[in-house]
Parts: sequence; structure tokens; C-alpha cells
Amino acid sequence: MTKSNPQKLSPEKYARLKAEAKAPYKGLRQFMYIGFGASGLIGAFIFLAQLLAGKDVAGVLPNFALQVGVVALMVWLFRLEQGKSS
Repeated sequence: MTKSNPQKLSPEKYARLKAEAKAPYKGLRQFMYIGFGASGLIGAFIFLAQLLAGKDVAGVLPNFALQVGVVALMVWLFRLEQGKSS
């Protein structure tokens, strides 16, 4: 393949396609990180409410810690993905 633009694509479209070839499904991955992070945040809120109510603390605490870990992981992955684009 040549580096010249044989199909006469616009420079913007060519740049967008080139970026997609370097990082395929980046938008989908970021959407998934946001979705899973939001799910973890909702779960953490529910488990925190149960902890504050004093319901089965021994059973709820590990679940709360897991949800906080999911949120932290999704934030880290999202920031890692953002760092790749620079």
C-alpha cells in the first residue's frame, strides 16, 4: 500500500480511519468502562446503605469492597485508555 491517499478520502476521514486502525473499538471499550463503573458505583451505594443500616455487616462488607474495587479498576482502565490517545 502506498502512503498517498488513493481513494481520495478527505484528510479528516483518513485520519479518523488511521486512528481506528491503531486502536480498534476504543469507543466501545470506553463505553464499557463507563457502564461497568456506573454499575459498580450503584452497587457500592446500595451496599454502603446496608452497612450504615447495620444489616449483616460480615456479609455486606466484602461485597462493598468488591464494588469499590470494580469502580477503581474501571477508572484506572478509562484513564489508561485516555493516556494512549495522547
